[in-house]
Amino acid sequence: MADTNLTAILYAKGDIRLEDTSIPEPGPGQVQLCMQHVGICGSDVHYWQHGNIGDFVVKAPMILGHEAAGIVSKIGDGVTSLKIGDRVAIEPGVPCRRCMDCKRGRYNLCPDMAFCATPPIHGNLARYYVHDADFCYKLPDHVSTEEGALLEPLSVGVHACKRAGVTLGTKVLICGAGPIGLVNLLTAKACGASVVCVTDLDEKRLAMAKEMGADHVVKITSKDPKEMADKIVETFGERPDVTIECSGAPPSTRTAILSTRSGGCVVLVGMGPSSVELPVMDAAVREVDIRGIFRYVNCYPTALNMVASGSVNVKPLITHRFKLEQTMDAFETTLRGDGIKVMIECKK
Repeated sequence: MADTNLTAILYAKGDIRLEDTSIPEPGPGQVQLCMQHVGICGSDVHYWQHGNIGDFVVKAPMILGHEAAGIVSKIGDGVTSLKIGDRVAIEPGVPCRRCMDCKRGRYNLCPDMAFCATPPIHGNLARYYVHDADFCYKLPDHVSTEEGALLEPLSVGVHACKRAGVTLGTKVLICGAGPIGLVNLLTAKACGASVVCVTDLDEKRLAMAKEMGADHVVKITSKDPKEMADKIVETFGERPDVTIECSGAPPSTRTAILSTRSGGCVVLVGMGPSSVELPVMDAAVREVDIRGIFRYVNCYPTALNMVASGSVNVKPLITHRFKLEQTMDAFETTLRGDGIKVMIECKK
C-alpha cells in the first residue's frame, strides 16, 4: 500500500477501510496538519456499528475521527495566528459564523455546523488533514498532542459544568463513569466542587473514578430510579446540588431528577433514546431545572488552560494506544469496552 495519506474511511455499517488518499491542500484561512493523535469516541464506534446516529446517516464514505491534535505543515492564505511547526489541538466543529446562533455566541447550535466525522463531513483520522486556523489552538511545549486530542472530550465536561453552574462548594452527582463522566468529574473538581459522587454499572470504571478523585462511588444495582435515588442520597448524606447525566440510559435519567435537591439542576449529557419517560412533575414542583448540552461552545481555551496549568490531569484516561495501521484493533478494543480512552498515533 502506498502511504501518501493513510486514512480510516467508513464506507457503510461495519465497513471501515484503511486507504491511501491524496494529501489535502489548505485554502484561505486554513492550515494543513500532519496529524499526531486521534482518540476514538463512542460516536465513531456507533457510526461503525449502526451507520447512523439519529438523523445523521452515513450515505457516502466518511473519514472517521474528531478528537485530535496535529502539527501545522502548511499555511493557507491569510493565516497569521499559526506557523509551520506549531503543535495544535483541533476544535472539530466549524460554524458558519453568520447565523443568529453564531452571532449570539452559541455557535455550537449553528444549523450549518461542519463537524468532523458527522455525515457528510469528513473527520481527521489520517496522516494529513486540513482545518480552519481559527479553530486550531496552539499547545504549550509541555502539553503533549495526546493531551491536545483529549481537549475535545474535556470541553464537553467544561460546557456541562458551566451549564450546571458548578462552582466552589457545589455537591455534584455524575451518572456514568465512561470517558465523558470522568472528564466531568475532573472538571467539576477543578471548578471547586466540594463533593462528587459517580455512579455506574461497572466496578472497574467506578474504581477508575475513585482513582481520579471521586469522593463517593455508587454501583447501579437496580433499574428502579427511586431505589437508586435513595441509595445515592444515603451515600451523599443529602441530595446533590447538581446532577450531570452522562450515560443516556433512561433509568439513570429518571434517577438523576429524583436525586437532585429541590431548586437544583440536572444537565443531560448522555445521548439516549429520542423519547424518554421522565418524572417531570417531581421536577416541576421541586423546581429542578433540566438543561441539555450540545457538544460545547467557547470551551477549548478553558480546557487547554486547565490542562496547561495542571489543574486537570487527563493522561490517566488513556488506557490503550495503537498506530494508525492498527485502526481496526483500536475500534475493536473500544467496542469491547476495554479500558477508558483508546488513542491512535497517526504519524509514521
